[in-house]
Amino acid sequence: MKEKLLAFFPSFNGLWLGMFLSVSLLLTGCVRYDLGVNFQHQQSGAIVQHIRLGKQLTSLGYLPGSNSGFSPGETWLASITQRAQQLQGKIKQISPEEVEVTIPFSNGKKLVSSFNQFFNPREQKASQLAKFDASDLVQLQSNITLNQNNLLLLERNKLHLQVDLRPLGVLSDGGNVIIGAGEILDLQFQLHSPWGAKSEGSITPLVSDGGHQLVWRLETGKINDIEAVFWLPSYLGIGTLVIILLMVGGFYWKYKHFPGFTL
Repeated sequence: MKEKLLAFFPSFNGLWLGMFLSVSLLLTGCVRYDLGVNFQHQQSGAIVQHIRLGKQLTSLGYLPGSNSGFSPGETWLASITQRAQQLQGKIKQISPEEVEVTIPFSNGKKLVSSFNQFFNPREQKASQLAKFDASDLVQLQSNITLNQNNLLLLERNKLHLQVDLRPLGVLSDGGNVIIGAGEILDLQFQLHSPWGAKSEGSITPLVSDGGHQLVWRLETGKINDIEAVFWLPSYLGIGTLVIILLMVGGFYWKYKHFPGFTL
């Protein structure tokens, strides 16, 4: 085992190997990450993230070779906070190890834009995140798309989320993987919609909240594809129909008949 590790990480000496094994044991299951997309209605919703770090991680201290002076957990939460603030998100610090982030969106297009910008920060200007990029603890390579079809009174939404968990891990400054993905992360994705949703992907979700919420548990070390279809009332279509009915009702109330009809 030692020879294989040394062959894979040539820069490791005996001290690094011992540290790697110790840290791996300490950090088993040390990050709980609940990610959700909540639709309240067609024009309102939020991306909600609930992150809880294990005490093993927060008490570990900074990684050897890091210039930040902070623990991996502290640095990662700081990165999340900064990215959320750039998207007008709200941060609730539950404890030093636990944080809840809420990023609102006003429509499907805004959801896709905010989600992909948050989880792909390297597409932003390098100077905006240079302080945190070098030691991001959990790097979720995620992309979301949302196809919407307006059918007058209803809107059909098809959501596709792809999360690449293959490269996940704690990295040294030299780019070597110190801790593997499966040893640090417990990740769940939740979709909540007022009328419920139907999964069309290969990963079977857990249905909760009377069918209004689907929960997928993602697998580390692989690409996870999630697809779901859900319906929302189209307030534009409903509003248009109400206006038409009011006009027709007003006409009938005034003239007591419709054009071409005599009572």
